[in-house]
Amino acid sequence: MKSIYASGVYLESNRTWHVEDSAWKADQIYSLLDKNKVHPRVVAEIGCGAGAILSELSQKSGFSGVRFKGYDISPQAIELANSRSSDRLTFFCEDMFRAAESDVPDVLLVIDVFEHVPDYMGFVSQCRLMATFKVYHIPLDIHVSSVMRNTFDRTRQQIGHIHLFTASSAIATLRDTGHEIVDQYYTDGALGLFKQHPSIKRAMANIPRWLLSQLSVSFTARLLGGYSLLVLAK
Repeated sequence: MKSIYASGVYLESNRTWHVEDSAWKADQIYSLLDKNKVHPRVVAEIGCGAGAILSELSQKSGFSGVRFKGYDISPQAIELANSRSSDRLTFFCEDMFRAAESDVPDVLLVIDVFEHVPDYMGFVSQCRLMATFKVYHIPLDIHVSSVMRNTFDRTRQQIGHIHLFTASSAIATLRDTGHEIVDQYYTDGALGLFKQHPSIKRAMANIPRWLLSQLSVSFTARLLGGYSLLVLAK
């Protein structure tokens, strides 16, 4: 699996490296940290891809003095990311776990990453040691609709999710690897990112999703999907 990111195979299937979603994701991350009064000096992201999330965060007024570092094993991703570099934003094409880290981050971002990693428990265990606070964003691919439509092969082949989660199994993964959960909530990607991914099919699917979410977001996530889990952990 590692080779598809380093060789360029992943880029062939995902030409934008999902940068169109980055402003929305950065807003979710910023709100989570602000809500919990986390004021970092250094923020690092593992699996930063094209670096757009860090770039968006670096432009937030509340992060004006923060330094940002992005790590990815894909040279294609880092080539895209380097176009976003600045005095406070740098990127590295290397394994963060093996990097000579002289400036330990206060916050580590792990955004839509560990579902791609073969040994995800070992990976998350290592992430726990890399910073005081960790922010995880975890797609919730297991729901009634995905089981009924049998979408798992497509999820695996198109976007490389080799592990699938519900909200409870995602939290269990973090707790089983020694994390302390500080805060967590659902993010509504299907609704929030509709403008970036418009289609009649998505519009029709979002009508019942929005109606049910007015009653219960957790139930909607389990039934219809379209949600991820954003977690702040120590």
